[in-house]
Amino acid sequence: MNEKLIATYLDKWQAILRLRDYDIHIVIAEASWRKSGDIKIDEANKMAALIINEKVEPEFLEEVVIHELLHLKLWGMDQMIEGLLSGIYGQDEQDPKRVFAYDQFMGVLETTTQDLTKALLSATGEERKLLSNRVNREVAIE
Repeated sequence: MNEKLIATYLDKWQAILRLRDYDIHIVIAEASWRKSGDIKIDEANKMAALIINEKVEPEFLEEVVIHELLHLKLWGMDQMIEGLLSGIYGQDEQDPKRVFAYDQFMGVLETTTQDLTKALLSATGEERKLLSNRVNREVAIE
């Protein structure tokens, strides 16, 4: 895993997305971890941990970094909607109505985040393969 390359992408996209007020450190996760990336956010202290799976191929690192930074950018909206869902459906995470509403929200959040990631990568003008295209190909094979 090339932590220096991740740091380069983090620096670049933190500036572009106007997230310089956050202290973000990089964490490399073991390959057995099920995700490509994640971000853990401490909004009160303006800190975050950018977690990248060690198995992510170098050609997809920038995409994963952007995707996770967009989650940081959208964090306030994410928390507001989760609070709204709790206000409407209560705190019982097993309530079928709450589960349905939460799953719908998460689906929209993830597709929006990935669409914005693709748009930002496209705006760089560089031709590149996208992680989502690779995933779609692998699903088609199954």
